[in-house]
Amino acid sequence: MQPSAARSDAYEVVALASSAGGINGLLTLLGGLDADLPVPVLVVQHLDPRHRTVIAEVLGRRTKLSVKLAEDHEHVRPGHVYLAPPDRHLLVRPGGRLALTDSELVHFVRPSADLLFESVAGAYGSRAIACVLTGTGRDGAMGVDAVKSRGGTVIVQDPATAEFRGMPDAALGTGTVDFVLPLDEIAAVISGLVRTERQ
Repeated sequence: MQPSAARSDAYEVVALASSAGGINGLLTLLGGLDADLPVPVLVVQHLDPRHRTVIAEVLGRRTKLSVKLAEDHEHVRPGHVYLAPPDRHLLVRPGGRLALTDSELVHFVRPSADLLFESVAGAYGSRAIACVLTGTGRDGAMGVDAVKSRGGTVIVQDPATAEFRGMPDAALGTGTVDFVLPLDEIAAVISGLVRTERQ
């Protein structure tokens, strides 16, 4: 599937969401991106808040990008991956400044992909890419709708290649998805999209 409208400006952000099975999915996707990626990557992965997380270290060993837990008021930079800390919602404001909140759970989860995607839609409009990977539940579906309504691009992992297809199926159910791809093809498509308008 192709984006529904021709784009006249460059992408400025990629937002990823995953839950059950997501660590493997993120390892594959982020591992396929080059260090000179011209945009930041924002990630919501549902994690158990009762345990200290080592997700940044795990992902950082498998990608050329710089990976870290997001910090409140931090300004995003190209080629960097910002992970929502356990039990904190991750949002981005216009101008690329991050915000962390502990507001109420959304669809029983915090961090919420829906809140991240909705903030990305508001801050970046048509310059945003939202991507939903493996996971249970419906988190992310409302958010991809918001991204698409602002002219952004939506990518969903083919449910047939997902360890858990709940989140990909829910996103597909919105009817707002531009690309449905096997996990191992998503990085190449993202790389192509974010570089096209810069050539």
